[in-house]
Amino acid sequence: MKSREHSVAKLDVEAFTRDGGHLEGQWPAVELERLADTAAPEAPASGWPAVSWSVEGEQRPRRAGEPEIWLHLAAQADVELTCQRCLHPVQEHVEAERSILFVRGEETAAELDADSEDDVLALTRFLDVKELIEDELLLTLPLVPRHEVCPAPLQATVDDLPEAVEEKPNPFAALAALKKKP
Repeated sequence: MKSREHSVAKLDVEAFTRDGGHLEGQWPAVELERLADTAAPEAPASGWPAVSWSVEGEQRPRRAGEPEIWLHLAAQADVELTCQRCLHPVQEHVEAERSILFVRGEETAAELDADSEDDVLALTRFLDVKELIEDELLLTLPLVPRHEVCPAPLQATVDDLPEAVEEKPNPFAALAALKKKP
């Protein structure tokens, strides 16, 4: 069988799985723009370690019809997000591992995806692996990033308080004064 060069930007999924292809590597985090946009302002993605990833193709024979087309992907990244308690950067390690079944046609994919625990996508001519990896990593980010124990407690200053919070006289103070008079 002829060994082919498979492109990460335009992966021919069917040919890749037929060849039992395997690709792996690392990308600077800033190349995954949507993931980099989640960075804490004090810890931009340019300072993060590289994102590691791998993709493997597999075709599983079936009794009747064409073999099943599977793509197995794994990725991991260390990102720094904003802690929602103290508003300081918090480092999170995220990992994504998925096995995706590719089928012919959007309707077939929708039917199988609804009934299956596996991820099912419609087979397209080309697939952008970097975009798929980025999507999977974004899905693994915590909804509310926070430290186990924040390094410094959040301290509110007087400037943070709204101006409407002023000392108002207690309405019952006048009644208490009347009660004390003989």
